[in-house]
Amino acid sequence: MTTHSSLGKLGPSIAGSSSSSASPLLKLGQILIGAISTYTITRQLGDSVWLGRCKIGQTVVIKSAHNDLRITNERDVLKKFQSRTQYLRPLIDEIVEPTDPPAIVLRHLEDDLLASSDKLDSTDVKIDNVLVNFAPSSQGESEQRFTDIQLADLESTVHITSRYCQECDGIGTPIWRSPEAQLGLQWGPPTDIWSFGTMVISMIWGDNFFIFKPKVPRGHDEYELNILTQYHVFFGPYPYSYSDLADRETLAILRYIMASVPPDQLKPFQYASRKEISPEDKEFILKIMKMDPRDRPTAKELLEDEWFNGVE
Repeated sequence: MTTHSSLGKLGPSIAGSSSSSASPLLKLGQILIGAISTYTITRQLGDSVWLGRCKIGQTVVIKSAHNDLRITNERDVLKKFQSRTQYLRPLIDEIVEPTDPPAIVLRHLEDDLLASSDKLDSTDVKIDNVLVNFAPSSQGESEQRFTDIQLADLESTVHITSRYCQECDGIGTPIWRSPEAQLGLQWGPPTDIWSFGTMVISMIWGDNFFIFKPKVPRGHDEYELNILTQYHVFFGPYPYSYSDLADRETLAILRYIMASVPPDQLKPFQYASRKEISPEDKEFILKIMKMDPRDRPTAKELLEDEWFNGVE
């Protein structure tokens, strides 16, 4: 077995996920007519995301894509669930003219969670898909608190019984991805729990810290293998129970990873010092970051954890 050839089955192609060089879908100053209001494009934020302003001057987010399945999926998910929770960025309007490419209008929040953490002294699920509004208190910047927190970018949300889940389709950004998703194994709700744990770690450390950040650049042949190695370094070893989840080739990759890391290069998270993290935070994270997805708590179980005591 060679490392490079084995890596081919580990999740989606990195090259395939790079930004497109095609011309923008929408243009600055363009007028879009929605079912409720009219919007003017004021700024491009990404390949498929723009800021706009409605007739009364409110700033909104406009998402559009040539792949209308992404947009319609996010629209349908929001229509179904946004009335049930305040923690999804709500759908405000749908663009009716032009109809191609399809576009939706979403509520605008001021920052993503990672950017906002830099404004606090104490420091997609992916951290830049958690959006917030914040306001300084009368006591000064150190007392800033988030006034709104919402999950965004639901275009890839799928039901656990969908073919995407059952057929092990590649999901998410590699450094936030769970081990099973990284390996191209079947995934489900536990993969979101892992991503949440990774996000908590980044928020606690701050300063753009990503615990599984590879030592090689994105696009490198060993990029995903490096992430899999980081899993082992901090939360390994890969348990024997993976024999129930993976085929021989995947198990051979895991054996290669574990054999390639000398014991003195392991950094078990459970041994992180009090200077690095509080015992309470460490205990909570260790409950989440289980290599076998079947060992991870559910979202309901996490919300009942004492770590959330006092959270409204």
